[in-house]
Amino acid sequence: MKKLLAMLLVLAMISCLFVACANNDSETDAPTTAPTDESKTNESTDNSDATEPDDNNGDVKIAMITDYGDITDQSFNQTTYEACQKFAGDNGYDFKYYKPTDNSTAGRVASTELAIADGYNVIVMPGYAFGGTIVEVAPQYPNVKFIALDVAKGDLLEAAVANAGETYDYNPDNWNLADYVDLSNVYCAVYQEELSGYMAGYAAVCLGYTKLGFLGGMAVPAVIRFGYGFVQGVDAAAAAKGVEGVEVNYIYGGQFNGDGDITAVMDTWYSNGTQLVFACGGGIFTSAAEAAQKVNGKVIGVDTDQSAVIDGGYGEGMTVTSAMKGLAPTTIDTLTDVIVNGNWANYAGKIETLGLVSADDPSANYVQLPLETTQWADGKFTVEDYTALVADMFNGKVKVSNDTTVEPTVSNIAVNYLGNIKG
Repeated sequence: MKKLLAMLLVLAMISCLFVACANNDSETDAPTTAPTDESKTNESTDNSDATEPDDNNGDVKIAMITDYGDITDQSFNQTTYEACQKFAGDNGYDFKYYKPTDNSTAGRVASTELAIADGYNVIVMPGYAFGGTIVEVAPQYPNVKFIALDVAKGDLLEAAVANAGETYDYNPDNWNLADYVDLSNVYCAVYQEELSGYMAGYAAVCLGYTKLGFLGGMAVPAVIRFGYGFVQGVDAAAAAKGVEGVEVNYIYGGQFNGDGDITAVMDTWYSNGTQLVFACGGGIFTSAAEAAQKVNGKVIGVDTDQSAVIDGGYGEGMTVTSAMKGLAPTTIDTLTDVIVNGNWANYAGKIETLGLVSADDPSANYVQLPLETTQWADGKFTVEDYTALVADMFNGKVKVSNDTTVEPTVSNIAVNYLGNIKG
């Protein structure tokens, strides 16, 4: 009997132990709180309007689309990419770049639409080549914000007028943009190229160059402003320094890339005494650099600091300076005001021309020379001299014309306008 009771007691204890273990397992697997209707609603509506950014960082996703280059091109793409990356990193936003599979509007449109499909709702586009992309894509995605750098009225009209079955005459002043393009969700930043062209021309003469050249790509307004600003800067420096015999050869290649024919013209210039050429317009700098390489000549870059790509490809010390557009400050300042400060209404639908914003800090301006790589020279042209020049420009003491319809008036130099190499 005692044995039977002991056995029953053991069985009872084992049974209790299994029940306890079973209870512990069920508590571990079960959720601590059951889903409520509110939590289900939040989950289902999170990012439901992914194309309408607000103050919540999770609702803003920034994408950059490259043009035909890559983010290591040491030019428009790399500068813009690094600026976007810095802004996103500093402020906690998602950022990604997309590279089109081919150099065409169709390729850029495809990359833009892919970014939007991936949930990116602030799209940054660097360069005039995006004119056609904006015309085609922006109206289809009214809740996406498009920020275009260096895309001018003419770049938009070139595509939009053709889409309307009309012939564009490459004079944007003859056209009403609103009749052809919907910019209600687009901001375009363009630049006062004549100012940085002036700075480069002024610096060149101060640094001792008297036989200069300007090689433009195509004679579009931006390139003309660079060139005419350059001529004005050369003339002003010759007067200020009392330099005589300064001469400028001035020509357009008729295209935005270098080739054998353009290089041959540059060979003639350099062999006949030209010391330095301001190469202005896409890849046309390659022809100037190839010719300069043969005679230890010099080049001025454009748009971004081109010293790395020119010196790296054609000879150390070839690049005297670069007439730059401030892509990095434009990108960071615009994203900050649009996203962080919520001021998109101040930008949407506008094409804004950017220039000088500081008399004291040249690097803060949207047009400038590179402080680190310009070949400054004590007693000729220093950072302090450059800063003083910028201050005079900012304060209106130095005035630079942006008129592209008439050649600049000069009184201290000779300018040989030689038309176009091609076209």
